[in-house]
Order: sequence, then structure tokens, then C-alpha cells
Amino acid sequence: MILRPEQLPALLDKPLAPLYLLHGNEPLLVLEAADLIRAAARRQGFEERETLVAGQGFRWDSLNAAAGNFSLFGGSKLIDLRIPNGKPGREGGDALQRHARNPGSGIVTLITLPELDWAARKASWFTALCDAGIAVELNAPERERLPDWIAGRLARQDQSAPAEALAFVAEHVEGNLLAAHQEILKLGLLHGEGRLTLEDVQDAVLNVARYDIDKLRQALLEGDPVRCTRLLEGLQGEGTAPPLVLWALANEVRTLASLSSGIASGQQLPALLKAERVFDERRRQAIQRALPRLKPATLRAALLHAARIDRIIKGLAPGDVWDEFLQLALRLVRH
Repeated sequence: MILRPEQLPALLDKPLAPLYLLHGNEPLLVLEAADLIRAAARRQGFEERETLVAGQGFRWDSLNAAAGNFSLFGGSKLIDLRIPNGKPGREGGDALQRHARNPGSGIVTLITLPELDWAARKASWFTALCDAGIAVELNAPERERLPDWIAGRLARQDQSAPAEALAFVAEHVEGNLLAAHQEILKLGLLHGEGRLTLEDVQDAVLNVARYDIDKLRQALLEGDPVRCTRLLEGLQGEGTAPPLVLWALANEVRTLASLSSGIASGQQLPALLKAERVFDERRRQAIQRALPRLKPATLRAALLHAARIDRIIKGLAPGDVWDEFLQLALRLVRH
């Protein structure tokens, strides 16, 4: 049986199925769903858990042995089988099919896998597991649904936030739900129940990195390559999350591109700065000095570069993200 993720919690209030299969592209969601199943097993008297990790050198007869061994405590047992690469191979596939046919008396099996390609989904072992128990695919929400996902997580800790605050968090953590989860927990620790403001969210998300991030943006506008290099090295050394650095750089480039386009169409810079919500006087002056040296073609190329860095952060393209940050900054300060 294949279920949607939101169907799983209610089903776990009923007697457990003999087998659960969790897979998807978001490790946080797979982990949380597995935690729900493990908690339900404890509530329903599965007093023993045996964890098997199918890595290099794993013996697949361990699965059969685990299903055949009686619990040390005389109760039922949960077998927690993890296949990190999602590829059990021929021997593993055969073992999984045998286990699906005979999972063992008093046994619940939880199998967790990463995202599976089309070939794995059509494999006999995968089909057998789905038929024998309950399968749930857990993928990260699409970008347009991410603010709603964040709002739902805030609601779990009796908090809410305006749409612009949800969008702010989504922009910082896109492609990394674990980072989103950490930021939401941080908001729960820093603020009590109730409605958060945009300022609350910005202060929490930027936190200790904010000062150097703002310095980096200023150095970018002032065309200072040495300072940009030093600040990027400092942010990397402090373990600053790459999505936060990308947000700062890309946001600055988008602002400059919008202003450049507006000026080219005959609009006045003061009105454009107001529309872009640029109120800090030092930043206004730095932008005015930067715009004449940054041609539209340079800004377009920088936006494409930022998009490539986004793919690197998400693991969709090869590259060293911090080296790419430096190359993007130098692209802008050398013109």
C-alpha cells in the first residue's frame, strides 16, 4: 500500500503493519517519519529494536536471522533496516523479497532508503515491499509550497508569522529542510507562543552571521576585492550556511539589476531606491557609486552565476561553493 506522508500519523494509532518502507529526497522528512513509526512501535509493545545498516560488507542473511530470533525480552521486535545507497544489489533484492513474503511473527520491519530512481522503483524487491506493507515517499516541498510548510512547522510550536517573514525564511533555506527545521526551533527558543514579526524572524535567522554578511554586501558595492575575499574566508571559517551567503549576494545583484534596468528606462534613481526599500544612507551612496561601473550584461551574468551556485548547494551541479562565491564577488568588484 502506498500512502501520502500526511496519512501516516493517523494510521499509526491503529495496530502496526508488518512492514514500512520510507524513501524520498529529503532526509529530514524520512527521519521524522521513521521516528513516528519507532515511537508507535514502543507504544504498542515492541520492546526490542534491532538496527541493520546495509553498507559495504553487509551480510543479507542478517535480515533473516533478525526476523527469526525471538526478542530477548519475550515481546515483539522492530527491525530497523537502513539502506543508505538505495541499492541492495541482487543478493539484497532476493533477501528483501523473501522477507516481504515472510516478515516473521511478532516482527515489524522499518526500511529506510534515499531517493530512488525509476529503475529502483520498478525492481521486483521494491514492488514486493510495497505490496507487503506500507510505503511512503517523503520529498521536500516545492519552492512555492515552502512558506506553507514553514507556517505548519511554526504552528506545531504555537507560533505564526506574516507572509513576508515566511518568504524570508524560505529564501534562506530553500533546498535544505534541515536548516529550515533548525531555524524554526531557534524561533521557538527565542520567542514565546504567538505571532512573530518580520523583524523577529530576520534577527533570528541572520543572528551572528549578520554583521559579516552586511560587511560583505558593502564591500561588494564598494568594489573592494581584498575585503570581499577576507570576509568570505571568515564566513566559511565560522561555518556560515551557504544558502545565507547566496541569499545576500544574489539579493544585492538582483537589486542592482533592477535599479540598472529602471535607470535605462528613464526612471529616477531616488524613486527606484525607495521602491527597492533601500533606506540606509551609506548603502544608497555605495549603490550610486557602483551602478556606473556595473553594466547590465555583467549583472545578468552574475545572476546566472548565482543560479549555478544554488544548484551546487543543492547537489545538482559539481563545484566548490565557496570558490564560486569568491568568483561571483570578483566578477562584480573588478568591473
